[in-house]
Formats: sequence, structure tokens, C-alpha cells
Amino acid sequence: MATEQAKNVEDVTQARPGSPCTIVIFGAAGDLTKRKLIPALYNLLHSKYMPEKFAIVGVSMQDYDDQVFRDQLSGEIEKYATTKVDPKLWDSFVSRVYYHAGKFDDPNLYSGLKDSLAKAAKEQGLPGNCLFYLAVAPQFFGEIVRQLGAAGLSQEEEGAWRRVVIEKPFGRDLDSAQALNKEIKSVLEEDQIYRIDHYLGKETVQNMLVFRFGNGIFEPIWNRRYIDSVQITAAETVGVEERGGYYDTAGALRDMVPNHMMQLIAMTGMEPPTSFDSEAVRDEKAKLLNAIQILSPEDVLTMAVRGQYDAGTVQGKPVPAYHKEDQVSPDSHTETYAALELHIDNWRWAGVPFFVRTGKRLAERATEIAIHFKRAPKLLFKDTGVGQLTANVLVMHIQPDEGISLRFSAKIPGPSVKLGSVDMNFKYTSYFGAAPSTGYETLLLDCMIGDPTLFQRDDMVEAGWRIVTPVLDVWKALPPRDFPNYPAGSWGPKEADRLIDRESRRWRDIP
Repeated sequence: MATEQAKNVEDVTQARPGSPCTIVIFGAAGDLTKRKLIPALYNLLHSKYMPEKFAIVGVSMQDYDDQVFRDQLSGEIEKYATTKVDPKLWDSFVSRVYYHAGKFDDPNLYSGLKDSLAKAAKEQGLPGNCLFYLAVAPQFFGEIVRQLGAAGLSQEEEGAWRRVVIEKPFGRDLDSAQALNKEIKSVLEEDQIYRIDHYLGKETVQNMLVFRFGNGIFEPIWNRRYIDSVQITAAETVGVEERGGYYDTAGALRDMVPNHMMQLIAMTGMEPPTSFDSEAVRDEKAKLLNAIQILSPEDVLTMAVRGQYDAGTVQGKPVPAYHKEDQVSPDSHTETYAALELHIDNWRWAGVPFFVRTGKRLAERATEIAIHFKRAPKLLFKDTGVGQLTANVLVMHIQPDEGISLRFSAKIPGPSVKLGSVDMNFKYTSYFGAAPSTGYETLLLDCMIGDPTLFQRDDMVEAGWRIVTPVLDVWKALPPRDFPNYPAGSWGPKEADRLIDRESRRWRDIP
């Protein structure tokens, strides 16, 4: 069925394999590398999007050599792969993997890395193109970029490119984000910097541009005249897992809102770009983020809600309170839930609230964008016995099941006029078939071909922090008195319900 339906697909752009290059992964012994990056690179090779010639150089503090690192990856790939591993293809893949050990703040690491890159290039027949991926703790971002520059590894010479991928979090607030931007841009040009957000690797997020601007029926109603409100949810059932040490210094707001959630808002609300050119798209996203009204300290008290989970039951299993988690302070005031009401001050969105919520240990795992349209006039139905008319809701499902659904009213068969809600559902896997994916494949390929469309520019990063920092400041000045204030397995604190109820709305029920 999926194959037959997929015949109707129109190719808008022709994807091409990446340019021959060496991919250098700092933090190669970490979780991100084994769980996401290596499986994603293998998937690209399997789908013939990796360049014909490439090498991977892992860099970490562990005292490995090439063979030990290759053996470690070979022992882990079956566990983390998203598709059945072809032994011959894997052997070809892992034979191009190298390793270099050292401390990230040691200049000797980078002088030795030059030799490792030369060795890999000679054995694999590669040009000087290098992609440096910083899968490391945030405190090393500036240090590694500075050391790359000092060692001459960031310089683009003789037609070869050098690009640096930086993971989140990019700063802790506006001041630190601006300082980090200044530090790395003293070494790199903006077009060499790829600030990655794995949410933008999701098919549904990428599809927002096509859905809005490639269909004549949606863009004309995508504005304040027809839309009542927008709800963006990123809910997780898991707790902090092994990230307690990091999470207790960050919290839900820092961890999710200035990056993931702001990117979803930007994709939802941006104006049509003049083309799919990366700068045209990013210009419109930056304009949208800069149009979001900054909350005053008084606004924060009424338009921002925080919470921390207590012990409870998630999907039938008892789980501990946040302050009982590993590496978390017993008297922690860190929020595990955040909800905001935001307003965009432009002609398209004036008066349309954007409600954002994110949290851990919630009832279901779901990330979605829900567009709530205004209700139809009821006058026509006044003598029919029909009660409250139901608003139409369009939902972009991002995870766990990517797709799009539309809810509308229809007459229930029978002699009297009774209305029922109907859902039309589109799922990517049902229609196009499932493609093995970690969520990083598209982003890694874009790095190799030099397409920064899905990556944050410096002004976009700072715009996100400019919105969030006033909330952080108020929350720091006024520590919460009621933590923990929601049981694990619920949909968050009651204050979040009151936040949206204040305007006679309610959070969408997520099954």
C-alpha cells in the first residue's frame, strides 16, 4: 500500500550524497556518538547518501587506539542500529574509522590530530574537507573551537572546507550565548558554524514548510482571522535518567525552550520565504522570533508556570520523585516542567496566543503542534439541539508517530441534527513506508553538502535566549515554595491548567 501511494510523490529537490570528507567526532566515547551519530552515518551509507570516500576520526579522553575503537563500535551497533546491519557494509564502514586520544584543552591533542587526519586522508584518498562534530559537554565548545583555530585546523585552504557542528545547549542565558557566539566567531566564519537541533531532523518539522507553502488551502487561513490559538507540546514520560548532574543545573526551561520549542514556533509562524535558499528561510525564522513579545517581570508571574514531579506512576510503573533521582540535590528547586503563554506582535499573529509546555514524567510521550481554529457561528444551529460547536484542530505530530491529523465536525446519521467529531489522520509510516532513522541523518547530510537551512544562526540563538532569560531571572529571584507540585504520570501542575483556562481555553487531550 505504501509503495503504491508513494508513487504520487513529487520531487521538490534532488538530494545528493555528501562531499568527500573526514568527520571528526569530539566526544567519540560518549552516548550521543554510539546511540545516534554512528547509527545515523551507517544509515546514510546504507541509503547511498554518504560520499563515496569518507573517514571518521573519533576523539576522546579514553586511551583507545584505532582497533579498540572499531571493536567497541562493532560491539554496540546491533544494539543501537535502526535497521538490520549488513555485515559487509558495516565492515566497509568501520574500516574507515580512526581514533585519536587526548584532553580537549591540551594543544598536543590538536597537533597530533593533524597527523591522524593526514593518515586517514592518505589511506582513504580524501581531500582536505573536515567536519568537526562537538558531541561534548557545553563547557568545551569554546575551548575546542579556539584550539582548532590555534592549530590551523579551522582554516579553509585550497578549496577545502572546514565546518564545526555544535550541540545544545548553546549558552545558559542571553549573556553567555552572546559570549559564546563572540568566542567561536573570532575563529570561524558564520557559514562554518552549524548549531544543531535534532528536533529539526524530524520529518514532520521539515514538512511544515511544504505543508504550509505548498498547499493552496492552508496558507490563506494561517493567520489571526481564522486561528484562535496554537499549542506546542513536548512531553516525556522519562525522568532525568543518567543526566541528573546536568539537568539539575539546567531545568526544563533552559533544556527545551530556547532551542527546540523556539524552532517549532518559528516553523509554525514564519512568513513565506522567497525561496528554499538557506538564508531566505533563516531570515524569516529570525524575524518571527524577534517579533515575540518579551515578558515583563509582572507578566512572568501570570504567563509562565513551572513544576517539579513528585513520586507517581508512569505507564503502570512506580517512579521516584525528582529530588530522589541520581545526582539530583534532595532540596532541588530545579523545574522539570515549564509552560508559557507567548504572543507574536506582527500582522499575521497579533492577538493569537502561543501556548508552550514541556516536561518530564508526564502521562504520555508526545511532541506536537496543535493549531486551534476559531469556532463557527452557532446561529444556524440554534433550533437543532446542537450544543457547543467544536473547533477544528489541525495537529502536526512530531513524535513518537510522525504525521498530521485534522479534526472537524460531521452529522451523525439519523433523522435529527447531531454532530460528531471526525479525525482524518495521515501517518508517514503508513503512507510512505518506514525509513530507518535516528533523526540525525538529514542534519548530518546537510552538514556534508553545506546546507545550513535547518541550523540556527547566531541571531536566532540569541533571540531564543532573549525571550527566555527574563523568565529565568524571575524564577531565580523567587524560588518556588510548592515543589514538588505534580505527580509523575500526570499532565503537570494545576497552575498550567489555570494559565490556559484564564482565556477560556484548555490544553488539548493527547491520547
